Amino acid sequence: MTYSRFIAVACSLVVCLLIAGHRLTASADGTRPVNINTASASELAAINGLGEVKAKAIVAYREQKGPFKSVDELKDVKGIGEQMLAKLRPQVTLGAVAEAPVEAAVPQAKH
Repeated sequence: MTYSRFIAVACSLVVCLLIAGHRLTASADGTRPVNINTASASELAAINGLGEVKAKAIVAYREQKGPFKSVDELKDVKGIGEQMLAKLRPQVTLGAVAEAPVEAAVPQAKH
């Protein structure tokens, strides 16, 4: 293999890896919603149209009030209104909200 052919193959491989890596990133490109109950401020800031200040406000709200029960609850975060919520809605998700476990009555085994 000639040197120039090797360089061309290596460059093609790098481009393919960059494209594949970009597709695995969170929802700034709209491919995979970001879980607002688990995302860090930096992950939230990557959402198209959100920004660092509102991302930090979402995390602070979540830390104070607990997990979001509805995407609509984002309207309670300072700086997020109806228009912003409409832009965010397709880019965010709640994921599975952990609730306190319910202990079922388990019959005791007789010895």
